[in-house]
Amino acid sequence: MRIASIDSRVESFELSRPYSIAYKSVDAVDNVIVEVRTESGEVGLGAASPAPYVTGETDVSCRDSLGGGTLDWLVGKDVRTLPALCRCLIQALPDNPAARAAVDVALHDLYARSIGLPLVEVLGRAHDSLPTSITIGIRSVEETLEEAREYIGRGFVVIKVKVGKSLTVDLERLHRLRETVGAGIGIRVDANQGYTRGELLRFVAETEPLGIELIEQPLLAADIHGMRSLPERVRRRIAADESLLAERHALELSRPPVACGIYNIKLMKCGGIHSARRIADVADAVGIDLMWGCNDESVISIAGALHVALACPATRYLDLDGSLDLARDVAAGGFRIDAGRMYTIDAPGLGLRSLD
Repeated sequence: MRIASIDSRVESFELSRPYSIAYKSVDAVDNVIVEVRTESGEVGLGAASPAPYVTGETDVSCRDSLGGGTLDWLVGKDVRTLPALCRCLIQALPDNPAARAAVDVALHDLYARSIGLPLVEVLGRAHDSLPTSITIGIRSVEETLEEAREYIGRGFVVIKVKVGKSLTVDLERLHRLRETVGAGIGIRVDANQGYTRGELLRFVAETEPLGIELIEQPLLAADIHGMRSLPERVRRRIAADESLLAERHALELSRPPVACGIYNIKLMKCGGIHSARRIADVADAVGIDLMWGCNDESVISIAGALHVALACPATRYLDLDGSLDLARDVAAGGFRIDAGRMYTIDAPGLGLRSLD
C-alpha cells in the first residue's frame, strides 16, 4: 500500500438553495478534491472546503498549498503507517487546515481500504447512527416555516436555524417555528457570533418554553471570558464553533469554569480526522458533548466526518448536511440518510465511488 501519486483539483459547486448567515451570504462554493493513489491502483478521496471567516484559509491558499511539490514527501510512503503520516502532514501544512483535512481524509480512506473495513469500524464504532440537523439560513418568518415543512416532509426530525442579525426577528421566527412543527421536532440555533451577552441572556429567557436543544457560538469567538461569565445552565447548552479550531482551544475551553457544554468539531477547522480525534479525546475526558459540523462540502468529506463522529463516545449531535444542497457532486455513497438519521455504508474505507 505504498503511495504512488497525490493529485488535487478545484471543483466549483453551485448551491441548489442559497442562504444567509450572520456575516455572509452564499450561493456557490469551491472545493479542492484530492486523490491519493497507491502503486496497486487503490484511490483514496479527500475534499477541502475552507472557511476564510473562521481560519483565514481561502480557496486560493488551500489550492496553492497542495501544489508546488508540498506533498512529494508522501510518495513512496506506506499508507499503513497512517499516524506517522498524519503527524508529518501537520508539519507540512500547519496553516492550511482544510487542505490538510483533504489529504488526511484521503489517507484514512485508503488505510481502511487496506484493512477491508469501513473506517468507522477501524476507528472503533461507538454509535450505529444519529439524527442530523438540517439548516435553515437567515430568512423571513414565512420562508423559514415553508422550508421547515419541506424538511419535515423529507423525514428530517431536527432543524437548525441560523440567527444573529436581529434578536426580535429571531424570537418571532423561533416561536412561530415551534408552533408550526410541534413538540416532536428538535430545534437548534446557530448565531455565528451574532449576539452580545445581554442579547444572549434575553434570547435564553424568551425561548425557554421552546425547548431549544443548543445554541451554537452566540458570542464572539475570542470572548471566552464572556462565555465563562454566563450562568452554568446557559453554558451547558452552548456549542463552541468559531472558538474551537484546534486541540489547544479544546483544552482552554475546558479549563474551569468550563466555557461551554458542547464542542462543535469540523474537519475543515481542525485539519482532518487525526486532529478531530484529539479534540474528541479532550471532550471525552472532561465530560463535554460533541457536535460534528461542516461547511458546504462534497459528500467525500462529509462521509469522513460521519465515520469519525460515530467512532467517538462523546458524540451527541450531528450537523452534517453540507453536501445536501450541492447542485452536483464528484462522488456518491459514503453514507445514507433514513428518517433523518445518518448511517455509514458497509463498504471498505469511506464507501465512496467517484462520479468522474
